Amino acid sequence: MRATKSYRMAMTEQAKKLVSQMTLAQKVSLMSGNIDMLHMTPETKAAMMEAMADEKNHYNVVPYEAGGIPEMELPSMKFVDGPRGVVCGNGQATCFPVSMARGATFDTALEEKVGHCIGRETRAFGGNLFAGVCINMPYNPGWGRSQETYGEETCQIGQMGAALVRGVQGEDVMACVKHFAYNDMECARFKCSVTCDQRTEKEVFLPHFKDCVDAGAASIMSAYNRYNGVHCGHSNYLLNEVLKKEWDFDGFVMSDFCWGVRDTVEAANGGQDMEMMWTQFFGENLVKAVQDGFVPEEKINQAATRIVRTILAFDKGHKEYDMSVVGCKEHIAVAKEVAEKAITLIKNDGVLPLNKAATKKLALIGKLGDTQNIGDHGSSWVRPAYVVTPKEGLEKSNPGCEITYCDGTDIEAAKKAAASADAVVFVVGYNHDDEGEFISENETENYIGSMGGDRKTSLGLHPDEIRLIQAVAPENKNSCVVLIGGNMIMMTEWYDVVGSVLMAYYPGMEGGTAIAEILYGDVNPSGKLPYVVPVSEADLPYVNWEATDQYYEYYHGYTRLEKNGVKPLVPYGYGLSYTTFAVTEPTASANADTLTVTAKVKNTGSVAGDEVVQFYAGYENSAIDRPVKQLRGFARVSLAPGEEKTVTITTPLEKLKYYDPTHREWKLEQMAYTCYVGTSAANEDLVTTQVTL
Repeated sequence: MRATKSYRMAMTEQAKKLVSQMTLAQKVSLMSGNIDMLHMTPETKAAMMEAMADEKNHYNVVPYEAGGIPEMELPSMKFVDGPRGVVCGNGQATCFPVSMARGATFDTALEEKVGHCIGRETRAFGGNLFAGVCINMPYNPGWGRSQETYGEETCQIGQMGAALVRGVQGEDVMACVKHFAYNDMECARFKCSVTCDQRTEKEVFLPHFKDCVDAGAASIMSAYNRYNGVHCGHSNYLLNEVLKKEWDFDGFVMSDFCWGVRDTVEAANGGQDMEMMWTQFFGENLVKAVQDGFVPEEKINQAATRIVRTILAFDKGHKEYDMSVVGCKEHIAVAKEVAEKAITLIKNDGVLPLNKAATKKLALIGKLGDTQNIGDHGSSWVRPAYVVTPKEGLEKSNPGCEITYCDGTDIEAAKKAAASADAVVFVVGYNHDDEGEFISENETENYIGSMGGDRKTSLGLHPDEIRLIQAVAPENKNSCVVLIGGNMIMMTEWYDVVGSVLMAYYPGMEGGTAIAEILYGDVNPSGKLPYVVPVSEADLPYVNWEATDQYYEYYHGYTRLEKNGVKPLVPYGYGLSYTTFAVTEPTASANADTLTVTAKVKNTGSVAGDEVVQFYAGYENSAIDRPVKQLRGFARVSLAPGEEKTVTITTPLEKLKYYDPTHREWKLEQMAYTCYVGTSAANEDLVTTQVTL
């Protein structure tokens, strides 16, 4: 209920009345984190940063507060980070698979369920806002934090992000969507200015944010980077013109932490409602800016009203939970279910599933095979009670199998183990040192070190892992590579020497269990790649990861390859199963607002399984430059062997429009559209029909 605009807007008059009773200083106090950096000594700052480096006092170990006026019985905003789960606490919270893995499920109902779990745990820790709806689009998969988003396609990102918003806010917790906008590189995020043309802005990089606003998101976090030369946290265009005016966003905007505001006047006039996580540029500086006439007090009134209105809406009669829900069996079961539905079978030449009875000896090879690896150690780091490694999962799944583990440093030992085994499983890829959030040394006086960052040198495996696979895989035809990572990993150099490939992403606290279940066939894989895998990195758009200026083109990912006539190694939306499916009899019809596409889907194999039916709109009759086809809807369906169902996918006609920069309006072309329906973006996996609009 609190996700609806009408519910929150009903609080407007009450909020305005409260704001009218406040002094200027009180109103401004609502607009900043409750840590006062303005009067903090260098020694105290250093001590605070040092304390945060201590694991027991890590970042966001408790909710961060902003605002609140106790004497007026106005509660504060209590911030909890994500998106893998709740960052608060030590060894308690449920660690879900990263968002990229959840994107691979293409399951909005499941993502909404994840949101409910996270909302309950946020409340249990004393929070009332979850800032883990990360929906930035990776222009290039090398972006170090792309594990925190859902994929490369705006339609899918928007639907999954909106589902998380609904789930979180269903537990009376404010959902904060981030980072608005163009926050798609890590190492240069504090200095880079992104530019693009208007069609690219409107059609590619902003629609998923609007989807989350339309879903009722309570808050938006601005980004560190600049857009067209202006800091996003100061951007009148993004925050006032697009977000608040064009999209009619009724919640409040908060800055990204610590360095998201760089100027008092620019930020306040530009639409920034809240400086987080501490007071540097707002506070008494903002009071003085108003008194000196640089910021109209009406700007302060508007920001305060937005904050008060939203907090009141979520505080009134809110749900309450105690710590018994944190890391509970029910939430861990959801984390396991997500991992099972996310892991993607990319290649299978008769290797999988492994037969438990016949697999007496297994060679487990790779440094990640016996490592707890849940992803980035930046602001999204969740600390669960335990993490199941692949080795632990395999041991539990088939106790009668002898596992020989080699970390891969001794290739000859690995070859020997592989040659004598019934099957070989390589576990290779990345960890928090390879990719993730990065803080530049020049951003803070008390630098405590950083890790992760963008994948600047290569999008493939580490050279030693490539050599390991190339040398060892030929020793045993029953070889499977399990990839760990937050986005696309190049496979061209070793793809042909292995019999099977699974993408496990960062699969969360129960990841090892899910990997083993799929390897042994206890669970039928059903994940779909939320990105394309090219044959060559040169097929992707170029990014200078240390740039001060970066231009984003209209095409990226699968639409770029298809426009250029380049066949990928693995198409977008692709994922195999231990059964087979047939998609037939597509139909398409439209009314004034909606396009409806249907198709029959049949499980033609002998095992129950899930399929993700995808709808792509084709624009070959367009009079302007448009993608060959674009994902515009999807539906996940479960089918028993031999079972057939009719799947219906509806798409608002708004999603078929293009933006006309000359007339500054969205237009729907009157023409015949091809409707592609199937199991991946590859033409051979699609059937077609047409509809004329």
